[in-house]
Amino acid sequence: MKKITELTAELAAPAIAEQGCTLWDVEYVKEAGTWYLRVLLDKEGGVDILDCEAVSRKLSDLLDEVDPIEGSYTLEVGSAGAERALKRPGDFQRYLGSPVLVKLYRSIDGRKEIPGTLSAYDEASGDITVSAGGTEQTFSKKDVALVRLRVEF
Repeated sequence: MKKITELTAELAAPAIAEQGCTLWDVEYVKEAGTWYLRVLLDKEGGVDILDCEAVSRKLSDLLDEVDPIEGSYTLEVGSAGAERALKRPGDFQRYLGSPVLVKLYRSIDGRKEIPGTLSAYDEASGDITVSAGGTEQTFSKKDVALVRLRVEF
């Protein structure tokens, strides 16, 4: 049996393509006692509310028809956002040279959040290298809780 996220991605694909968008991620998470099924979109030039609405309406009908989730949940369709999380190897390759924020499970030198520029990604190990202030620091995949793009003003 397919995971809920995989099935949702398959069901949503035609509606997402019809809006000229691409799928960034699907999450099925429990927060404050409520289950959320989140579909995050990406689009050249940005995702707007009409894109989200169109995908949400079509996907909601398909999910009701297939009914893959026991119990109640909230469907959310939205943009991946400017400060999106990087998860897949392709995400890291695409955003090499971009400003990122690395969140660690344990602090290093008293810090759990390290801002910098994504300078390298090792696909074999999942290690990432971030440069900041003229120095580079490499983080092991097992030490990294989250890497997300960072918007600089």
